[in-house]
Amino acid sequence: MAEDSAGGTPAPPEKPQSLVNEGRIYRQQAMQEHTTARVDSELLRLSPEWSRWAYWVLVVVVVAGLLFCALGTVSEYASGLAVVRVEGKSEVTVDVAGVVTSVEVQPGQRVAAGQVLVKLHAQEEHTALERIEREFELQLARVLRDPSDQPARQVLTTLRAEREQAQARQEARSIRAMRAGVVNDLRVRPAQYVQPGESVASLVDEDVRATLIALLPGSSRPFLRPGKMLRVELDGFPYEYRDLRIEYVSDQIIGPSETRRYLGREISDALKFDGPQVLVRARLPASTFRRGGQTFNYVDGMMARAEARLRAESILVMLVPGLKGLWSDDTD
Repeated sequence: MAEDSAGGTPAPPEKPQSLVNEGRIYRQQAMQEHTTARVDSELLRLSPEWSRWAYWVLVVVVVAGLLFCALGTVSEYASGLAVVRVEGKSEVTVDVAGVVTSVEVQPGQRVAAGQVLVKLHAQEEHTALERIEREFELQLARVLRDPSDQPARQVLTTLRAEREQAQARQEARSIRAMRAGVVNDLRVRPAQYVQPGESVASLVDEDVRATLIALLPGSSRPFLRPGKMLRVELDGFPYEYRDLRIEYVSDQIIGPSETRRYLGREISDALKFDGPQVLVRARLPASTFRRGGQTFNYVDGMMARAEARLRAESILVMLVPGLKGLWSDDTD
């Protein structure tokens, strides 16, 4: 204990700081800070500054979403198989059964009307014609020696008719072009046996034009009409889309058997049909198309996928079907 320098008595002990501020509610440092600071203070801060911005961003997103649902639309499409058909194409078929002895033309060759394309084995017809011609010459000689020989005249008349029939049978063994054109496809080879009605070749015009036949579901027929657009993707050329304008829509919805008959036996066997179909036709802009700097021809029977836009419906109507009466669901 320290002594007083004047009287020699000890000085009282110094009080702790906590006892100095015992009679006060706030500390001295807090009071000084309160008097000197010029900032707005809050009694209780519940959230940081970024939460206020997040709130307004959320409000903007919700409003934008509601506007998008009210104004935005979702389109409905009908899709199906499609086939490329070449206009001006004609099939050359046989009327009699036989074995092919020779093919007289090549694909891409120009032919005239009546030109022989394929010859069938005709040995029997040739032998029968030679026999009838010999008999005809003998009877003709008898008539010339004796014009009054009536039996010989009757036999001559009969042989003349038989000779014409034999010539027609022999001529049927030579398959000729019915019109001028370009040989597009040959489907026979020598030594091949063909049945009546089978196609041996096809002819096309020199100025080839191609069309597309699309097979869309029958339920889409009320929404289809000429002038609408058809989006096409050819098989083998993915992501190469072409927009074509519809020229014709069939008035009737047909079944698989009638669809096969319309497309033809040569291509219908390769297609698979499910349910009723409606036929839609669109014209291709040219007989060729380009891909990767190369030019390709549209080939008859080339397959594709086609889709047509049927209608558009509001997103809000799709979410709330009860509002369907306020929006038209048949807009283009």
